[in-house]
Amino acid sequence: MRNGTKLQKEAMHMLKLTSRTFYIPISLLKPTLKETVASAYLCMRAIDEMEDHEMLKPEIKQHLLESTSILLTKSEFDNNAYLNLIDPYKDILPEVTVRLGDWINFCPDEIVEKIKESTSIMAAGMAKWVEKDWQIQSKEDLDDYTYYVAGLVGVMLSDIWKWYDGTETDRDLAIAYGRGLQTVNILRNQEEDKERGVSFIPDGWNRDDLFQYTEQNLQLADEYMKDIKTRNILLFCRIPLALAKRTLKALKSGREKISRNEVETIVDEITNE
Repeated sequence: MRNGTKLQKEAMHMLKLTSRTFYIPISLLKPTLKETVASAYLCMRAIDEMEDHEMLKPEIKQHLLESTSILLTKSEFDNNAYLNLIDPYKDILPEVTVRLGDWINFCPDEIVEKIKESTSIMAAGMAKWVEKDWQIQSKEDLDDYTYYVAGLVGVMLSDIWKWYDGTETDRDLAIAYGRGLQTVNILRNQEEDKERGVSFIPDGWNRDDLFQYTEQNLQLADEYMKDIKTRNILLFCRIPLALAKRTLKALKSGREKISRNEVETIVDEITNE
């Protein structure tokens, strides 16, 4: 790990720019965990920005994601090869994506292979769904898509907890934790997605079915946390989950999102318990 103070500041600054949900809980983690989870999140965010990019053609996205996935399987991440890969698009790709090599360098050596592995699987899965044009037709499709874009975040976090202090968590429940957070976002962005011709709702489902699917996964997320005894890790996990539940409640009542005040109140309540 190239753990310079400058890179640490840059990573936390990038995190603040790219994540409304995770910046607060990550900033509350103890130093080693903070650096590890921040670097892991930024690696996955770098990939996510490729998949979501509005100016890249699908075949370009697929090529970038598949090639990056392969680079991440190597024991040493070849940053020069990665920079050559993205060079034709570096002017339109966000900084978090261009600097993937930095986020890998920032990660502690003992856990970096696990982070690269989960990120590689995510990139390959996203490439598959780009090729399918995100056509979600069944519950199985929705499970598959949300596994790659969010369930893997849960898996990666569980790997980090185990490495950090031996905390053992259930892999399937970890996937449900990530999946629950993701489907809240899908509900929140439904109109926006429709405008760009994408629907993450299976054929024959309505919005109520997606609410039910989300609630089931958030209940499994509650189960996931019962295995966690380390207060610092528990604090981290509880904040995004509480924000997701409150957002779901707001969406059900016809609001688009929760206010900054509500976010601050939730965070204060959890951190002061």
